[in-house]
Amino acid sequence: MNEKVWYAEGLPFSCTGCGKCCTGSPGYVWIDEEEIEEMAAFLRIPRALFMRKYVRRVGSRHSLVEKKPHYDCIFLKENQCEVYGARPTQCRTFPFWPQNLSSKKAWEETAKQCEGIHKEAELIPLKTIETTQLVQIRRHEKNQ
Repeated sequence: MNEKVWYAEGLPFSCTGCGKCCTGSPGYVWIDEEEIEEMAAFLRIPRALFMRKYVRRVGSRHSLVEKKPHYDCIFLKENQCEVYGARPTQCRTFPFWPQNLSSKKAWEETAKQCEGIHKEAELIPLKTIETTQLVQIRRHEKNQ
């Protein structure tokens, strides 16, 4: 990874558990077979039931379904994730997604939606951010 990125000194972030990243607009929480198995086991239900209740097919991929009308994640209950211990990689790596790290302005826009991004939050070092990005890259490559 490149040490000359704009966030080389790290970024402030401390999850508050507010659930705002799990609601608000239509989108996709991409999941792969391994994550499906993990979440089904976490919920102690058969994979087939998990697929029927919580998963939608989008082309050749799978995504968690959303609750309408606000497009909340199906697992968001009272601002808490019901599968937090087995949440998908996409959820585990927020807010350190490439589009949020593309520029300081993009990070500041993300901060408007995420109360965990603020000056007093824990400073996440570059190495941790890079490791998070590698997890995303590997998961993406595995699912291609």
